[in-house]
Amino acid sequence: MARNTNSTGFSLKDHLFNETKVRYLATQIKRAYPAFRDAAFVKQVMSKLLELELKERIRWIAEVLAMYLPDNYSEACKIIVAALPPPLDPNLRDDDFGDFIFAPFGEYVVRYGSKETVAVSLSTLREITMRFSMEDAIRFFINTYPEQTLKVLKRWSKDPHYHVRRLVSEGLRPRLPWSARLTIPYTSALTYLDSLYSDTARFVTRSVANHLNDIAKVDPDMVVATLSRYKKEGKQDPAELAWMTRHALRTLIKAGYPPALALLGYRETSHVTIKHVGVSPTELIAGEAFLLSIELESSKDESVLIDYRIGFMKRNGAQAYKTYKLTTRDLTKDIPVSINKNHRLLKQATTYTLYEGVHTVIVVINGIEYKAGSFYLKL
Repeated sequence: MARNTNSTGFSLKDHLFNETKVRYLATQIKRAYPAFRDAAFVKQVMSKLLELELKERIRWIAEVLAMYLPDNYSEACKIIVAALPPPLDPNLRDDDFGDFIFAPFGEYVVRYGSKETVAVSLSTLREITMRFSMEDAIRFFINTYPEQTLKVLKRWSKDPHYHVRRLVSEGLRPRLPWSARLTIPYTSALTYLDSLYSDTARFVTRSVANHLNDIAKVDPDMVVATLSRYKKEGKQDPAELAWMTRHALRTLIKAGYPPALALLGYRETSHVTIKHVGVSPTELIAGEAFLLSIELESSKDESVLIDYRIGFMKRNGAQAYKTYKLTTRDLTKDIPVSINKNHRLLKQATTYTLYEGVHTVIVVINGIEYKAGSFYLKL
């Protein structure tokens, strides 16, 4: 795992897992389990915590936790549940991820649960996820005990607490960041998404959209067909479903995939004329910006979605393209529209490295590419 420190010196791992957080966790456990040796626990955790990366810190805390909880797994899980604070506010609908310090509880369940204690493990994860998402931990049980876990997830998809419902979608995502890949087919999740897409919580519907975006990378037609079916079923608020559809199709839209564009109402643009497209200046120094200018006119009323791609020079002399959102416009018949965009080439960007040489700019209108121009970048 990469170092969890950015260019400003902020350390995510130190922010999420530090002595204050560990002491808080120990206090919670001590309250539920008076025999817990909280001072010794904190001392042992801190003896090596700061030398570890983020995920390693989670594993280490779970490992030490096992030394201080009862050997009986079911009894230990009861203590974990009793040590949890009240559930996250069920009246909120989004952006309430919880406290990372409870992630080691999920790691403990993964490490020390067994075939005989699957029901206990899943029940414990349900309680923890209402305080911190157990999307990573649940994947172990999906892979190891799929039949039993999927049956429980089906029930959870109707759970009263939206964090539990979200866990169903998020845990089943084919490409969940920072997590192990699932061994079950990605199509296994569709029946769960069919229940969750009409949810009233944005936290849940965002997960469904992200899940569909994952699937779109391997099966775009299935995603377009699924979203089309959702639209026909009419179970979700139209504005929310429209947002979900855009979010779920974002990778396909960047790729200019025609069926995805058509689902959003963007058709081929044979009647749209590009009266001008250009890039200036033609020579830049790293840190400066180029101007992308476009003038369009349509022979009929038309909606257009416009992106642009930059072909960044690579170390080996080839170009690698990165797509950027530009705008959406409703064109009125025979009325020209001008669009201008300044794009600064940052010297220390986190998503690319600049190399000297020719860079190409392409405009993408409803999935159709048009060369806009090029510039020479000096470092």
